[in-house]
Amino acid sequence: MCGGRQLDLSTPRVMGILNVTPDSFSDGGVLGVAPGDGSPGFSVSVDKALRRAEVMVADGAAIIDVGGESTRPGAASVSEQQELDRVIPVIEAIARHLDVIVSVDTSSPAVIRESAMAGAGLVNDVRALRRDGALAAAATTAMGVCLMHMRGEPDTMQKAPVYDEVLTEVRDFLQRRVAECEQAGIVRARICLDPGFGFGKTLAHNYTLLRELSQLRDIGLPLLVGLSRKSMIGNVVERQVAGRLAGSLAAAVLAVMQGASIVRVHDVAATTDALKVIQATQQLS
Repeated sequence: MCGGRQLDLSTPRVMGILNVTPDSFSDGGVLGVAPGDGSPGFSVSVDKALRRAEVMVADGAAIIDVGGESTRPGAASVSEQQELDRVIPVIEAIARHLDVIVSVDTSSPAVIRESAMAGAGLVNDVRALRRDGALAAAATTAMGVCLMHMRGEPDTMQKAPVYDEVLTEVRDFLQRRVAECEQAGIVRARICLDPGFGFGKTLAHNYTLLRELSQLRDIGLPLLVGLSRKSMIGNVVERQVAGRLAGSLAAAVLAVMQGASIVRVHDVAATTDALKVIQATQQLS
């Protein structure tokens, strides 16, 4: 359940990325507008964001994920008020005009609460609701939650991450977070899980998780994966961000074949087409 909406996961779904930030690794700044007073800074264009969301929905996105704070490696934090100013008008506009589930990519309790009131149906939290007050805030809403594994924080997470056994440690972490959510009153029907590709993991860790992703299905909850255009793709295909579409599609297909229910992507139309081919094959069995 995502707020008042039911998300049908009988077939894999595409989550379209809508970053209203100046510094996200792939599309930072593209939905901004210069301040009206001519001063330097970043301000979100709600109209640009809505138009972009419209295109993604037309291309097949079942969820639009709105993010107001970059979580790329080394990203700087923003104030809670900055994040609210960026995401709430965009969530309100999408919820008002489009027939789609709106997700908010945040760890902030205030942003969780305000986003729910603005029409968001899902909290997509890279910190798995571990920030003070976040779990309680999510529990007071009807929103679904996506719990992601991350070792460390965005500004430090890629500084020599070490695991004894990455799959086991990710699974154990996610199971603990699910238990804490249930204790707080968030039922399992509202929870999905993300292994956190690129978040506190080496290249080998990422590809181990991708190869063994099906083992996380033992937890019994839907899996969301975010692989689109990431460095784990770029380091293999040896291409910069703009040239990583083919690698991202291959990773999305592999993830879905391993049991992922939701893929979070920049390239919605191409990913939707790739998933249709998988579905056509599976329907024959």
